[in-house]
Amino acid sequence: MRTPHRIDFLLISVVVLTMGMPALLAQTPAEARSSDVIQIDASAPAHPFPHFWEKMFGSGRAIATLRESYRRDLRDVKQITGFEYVRFHAIFHDEVGIYDEDAQGHPQYNFSYVDQVYDGLLANGVRPFIELSFMPKKLAARDALHAFWYKQNVSPPKDWTKWDDLIAQFTKHVVDRYGIDEVSQWYFEVWNEPNIDFWAGEPKQATYWQLYDHTARSIKQVSPRLRVGGPATAQAAWADAFIRHCAENKVPVDFVSSHVYGNDRAQDVFGTDEKIPRDQMVCRAVKKVHDQIRSSTMPDLPLIWTEYNASYSNEPAITDSIYMGPWLADTIRQCDGLVDAMSYWTFSDVFEEQGVVKQPFYGGFGLIAAGGIPKPSYNAFKLLHRLGGERISVDSSSVLVTRHKDGSLVVAAWNLVPPVQTGVSQTGLTKTIHLRFEHLAGSRRAYISLVDRDHGDVHPAYEKMGQPRYPTQEQLKALQQAAQLPPAEIRELTSGDLTLDLAPDGLAVIEVK
Repeated sequence: MRTPHRIDFLLISVVVLTMGMPALLAQTPAEARSSDVIQIDASAPAHPFPHFWEKMFGSGRAIATLRESYRRDLRDVKQITGFEYVRFHAIFHDEVGIYDEDAQGHPQYNFSYVDQVYDGLLANGVRPFIELSFMPKKLAARDALHAFWYKQNVSPPKDWTKWDDLIAQFTKHVVDRYGIDEVSQWYFEVWNEPNIDFWAGEPKQATYWQLYDHTARSIKQVSPRLRVGGPATAQAAWADAFIRHCAENKVPVDFVSSHVYGNDRAQDVFGTDEKIPRDQMVCRAVKKVHDQIRSSTMPDLPLIWTEYNASYSNEPAITDSIYMGPWLADTIRQCDGLVDAMSYWTFSDVFEEQGVVKQPFYGGFGLIAAGGIPKPSYNAFKLLHRLGGERISVDSSSVLVTRHKDGSLVVAAWNLVPPVQTGVSQTGLTKTIHLRFEHLAGSRRAYISLVDRDHGDVHPAYEKMGQPRYPTQEQLKALQQAAQLPPAEIRELTSGDLTLDLAPDGLAVIEVK
């Protein structure tokens, strides 16, 4: 994250995404509507649709993983998504205590907190995606403190031999503790966003290559089974040059990683003056790097997108709001087939890049606000988890049709209305969607679950109680309850047709049995 500035019966689950008002509207004036008719062939061919958007999540920094609030949120998100990996900054920060030197300058290692960090993740069924950062003070060439509240040092090392030994000792320790069969399923990513202010080497690219080469080779000396990659850049940068460097210099690389956010500028990502909408930026950037990999001398390298979100800054009307439901669904639709895994930044607002959290809703990146309060994005992930493992093509840019192995269908549809400007909500046309299913026999009941202003959105309850900055325990329980999804509405479905009026932005799951 960068510094803010910048079957005997067929089960059909229909995930319908809108936001701001109930998805099923009554008597909306015709002049305020648009209309789509979507033909869905339940028996059509499909392609594999792995859940790349929920395999991995980001979180703040290593030391925060020791908190019970962090682990509680991790368990909650694990329960609704089944995610497998978590990534965070600063495993080498001095607060973790891994590195020191004696009076003669000899390295001294202490893995006590490292063990507690990784033990805690594994005990909760999540593996580490290790970001190797930042520089311990006594190993740093100089004080190059970043602007984040916890003031990590982004300097290169003063001694490359000592850096090599740190990487080797750290890697050997985790292999000794957890076993090579376990650690070979982890990932080692070298640094974070070295193309911007997270790396003080000059020139940035050449000195990062040096950092990567030393780090990758030290890891592979412990075991060639371990997976290492980079360049972990902001704004989808350097991937082509990184692959070329590794190929020409025979440097080990097992995956490519990069980052982008919905409000990144086209000038920074593509070098153009385009005005790319927030809902298109992420997957356009992913495609850029995907295409660079495919056209390289290592076209089969996996692409792991280790940070993404609709915003890299604190925008409550974006990341705290129900806008995230349709934004996420459309991002999934666009990125399908372009990436192996994507890591949403972040699963929790146990997070301190700008300092200690001062109130529950401030535009934090997490699915769960301070105090364990689920946001609309949490419920969006919960519903989108129901999507099937293969995708059926349909003629629509606002619908996903998926199918499970048992033949049951899950359809996502949305009425995405972007904000007029940063942090400002806007109204838009209600969209009437007619879902017309083919090759379905008999009538069914539709069980409809919603996420909108009245369902699965905690904000009305928070506003009603006066928006307390420090909610009491009683208020927290009430807010957690208000954020829960209510029981499904039941409607009769006949003739294989389902018509929905979708308000500007929101979320619903419709299971047809």
